[in-house]
Amino acid sequence: MTNCMISACSSTEKVSVKQPGDTKLTCDQIQQNFDDMDVIMEEARKNKGASGTNIAAAVFFWPAAVGNYMDAKDSEELVEERRQHLAEIYEDKGC
Repeated sequence: MTNCMISACSSTEKVSVKQPGDTKLTCDQIQQNFDDMDVIMEEARKNKGASGTNIAAAVFFWPAAVGNYMDAKDSEELVEERRQHLAEIYEDKGC
């Protein structure tokens, strides 16, 4: 049963809002960061939805389902904050 509880949890990648060297990124590198964040955001949305992992979490250990949702929500918020940070740099550089 413990294995079921452990495997029922999913985790969404977290990003740091401000990273060393952000201001030195080129316009293309900033755009690549935006693309990378789109992938992380999609993963977070999947982890919030009715995936097999979340259904298993709800059936076997409901706090894991809540944890999956909150983890994904935190990831989404960090991605949005990073996007805003990079958008300001992007604009300052005249990209």
